[in-house]
Amino acid sequence: MENQIKNLEKVAKRILKAIKNKEKIILYGDADLDGISSVIILKDTIKSLNGEIAAIYFPNREEEWYGLNEKALNFLQKETPALLITLDCGIGNFNEVKKAKEIGFEVIIVDHHEILDKLPQASIIVDPKQKGDDYPFKEFATAGIVFELSKIILKGKLSGTLEKNFLELTALATLADMMPQEEDNKFFIEEGLRSLDTTFRPGLKVFFEIDSLNNISVHQVIQKIISALNTSSVVGHLNQSFLLLTTSSSEEAKNLATDLLEKAYQKQFKIKEITERIEARIQEKTETSIIFEGDSSLPVISTGTVTSRICNTYRKPTFIFKIGKKESQGAVRMPSDINGVKALINCKEFLKTYGGHPRAAGFRLDNENLEKFKGCLIDYFNKHKDS
Repeated sequence: MENQIKNLEKVAKRILKAIKNKEKIILYGDADLDGISSVIILKDTIKSLNGEIAAIYFPNREEEWYGLNEKALNFLQKETPALLITLDCGIGNFNEVKKAKEIGFEVIIVDHHEILDKLPQASIIVDPKQKGDDYPFKEFATAGIVFELSKIILKGKLSGTLEKNFLELTALATLADMMPQEEDNKFFIEEGLRSLDTTFRPGLKVFFEIDSLNNISVHQVIQKIISALNTSSVVGHLNQSFLLLTTSSSEEAKNLATDLLEKAYQKQFKIKEITERIEARIQEKTETSIIFEGDSSLPVISTGTVTSRICNTYRKPTFIFKIGKKESQGAVRMPSDINGVKALINCKEFLKTYGGHPRAAGFRLDNENLEKFKGCLIDYFNKHKDS
């Protein structure tokens, strides 16, 4: 790539140095398909050069919320000193990155979410949306950025087979994150999907062999794959979808894929039920400029889907959140041409963490600040009706 994403070369050199010096490397990914794919691509890249992966960690969103967090750092502290690389998260984790440095990690962030009002104190940051990044295309999934990073790390050692394999994961991640299907992403999707139905990765191959998926189109199979892989839970800091996509056993792949498809099916019923309950509440309330609703029974993993459905129905800035004992975590969805991240930045005094994309973001806050946050949002959108 002649004109590269900012700091991509710098990260590649730092990883190659870590491999050469046999430093510990920790890969820390978001637990959705983009984060999982990013971790796998970088893991396979590093391992192909005999680098040491000391640990792989996916946060449990129901217990640890989203992104780098204190519980995870306490668990991983035993691996210090180490190079900690966050993938598809980290750009909004200011306090957590600072703590990571204090306990002995060198932190590299590879992310694609919107830059907030400052940057974390990481050693190197790769995010196409940061200032000074001249690469013209900005709308990568993180897996797309990691694919380009891997090409630099491996140089001439990236085999055609491995490149196809990385492109399959990159295509699925790009589609799952609903990134624009244009420019660089168009290449990833076209090339990745071209080889998907002949993939050698057991965790993908299995979906084309399951009887219930035999009589539907390739496009429908791909949607089922994405739905299943985005439904998985974290078990012992590893994600079920990660285990599926990295297994070499066809039998294990079949068991995991069948389980994930069933979970995806059950998730759809739960989402429908919760969406209807929240909509009933909305109908009973006085109309405001936003939709702001919480539910204690809403699984964190489903907040994005529920929020999207309600936003699509009511065409308003929508904030739906899981109410925990002391904290709540939620998703943000915006109608077209409205920037939800700007609203979160405006009301950041009430938030513990926040970030994402202009039309799809997330937040976490103490329950005592819920009404203050709601009031701040209503004021913001009343003043910025066209923002």
